[in-house]
Amino acid sequence: MQRVETCEELRRLLDAYRVLSRTIGLVPTMGALHAGHVSLIKRAMEENEVVVVTDFVNPTQFNNPNDFKTYPRDLFSDAKLVESIGATLFFTPSEQEMYPTPDTRTFSFGNLDKVLEGAHRPGHFNGVAQIVSKLFELVQPTRAYFGEKDFQQLLIIQELVRQLRMVDIKIVPCPIVREADGLAMSSRNQLLSSECRRDAPVIYEAIGSLTREDLLYEPYALIKKNAIAKIESRGSLKVEYLEIVSAFTLNPIYSYVPNGTRVLTAVQAGAVRLIDNVGY
Repeated sequence: MQRVETCEELRRLLDAYRVLSRTIGLVPTMGALHAGHVSLIKRAMEENEVVVVTDFVNPTQFNNPNDFKTYPRDLFSDAKLVESIGATLFFTPSEQEMYPTPDTRTFSFGNLDKVLEGAHRPGHFNGVAQIVSKLFELVQPTRAYFGEKDFQQLLIIQELVRQLRMVDIKIVPCPIVREADGLAMSSRNQLLSSECRRDAPVIYEAIGSLTREDLLYEPYALIKKNAIAKIESRGSLKVEYLEIVSAFTLNPIYSYVPNGTRVLTAVQAGAVRLIDNVGY
């Protein structure tokens, strides 16, 4: 593994691989790497000859300055982990390197960035689009890997590629990786208090235990009410939203669409905000 800190050096190294017609996999991260990230990196290594892992806490996607300030960072441990896996390049730019001047670009994704996370975190997805488009232009990957835990983000990045006509980039969705008790792996989990960490697995229990019969015959308002009640029965948790939507448009649905139904939720666990989703 080679660690790279500047865009110029990364371009130079990747150009040398491109001359040799090497396939390039990109795994964008915000660091504080865990087993979920490891699964993305390993898949990228299986499917590409060159793998670039990026580690950058992007300021433009945080609508809460305190969230940006407290977001976990451990670049030393991240570097050791990426090296142990065997990725080719580890890109760790500074904020000045990625944003030498303010990025004033605005993106529109129709309904996709207006609902769910978009409604609760204004500007978040515009910041995501800014940094992801920069990385795509810089790396020009063959494939880019994103986890389904951020399901709404995944749909928006697919739309971003379409809008920017980056037809040579394949977006590869990767399954959510969970702890043994079901909690979706997240860099934010390490910030949970002991009480919240104990209670947090109920989120997956509530949204992941539905059956086909539930979705076919139960009123969706009742399903949502019961799931919210189950989560909030743990005193440390407060549901911000819980919705049953189309897996393609994120619009609410009221009847089951096989392999096209998604339950998404955001939950405040003490001072930490957790998201999760399950597809049906």
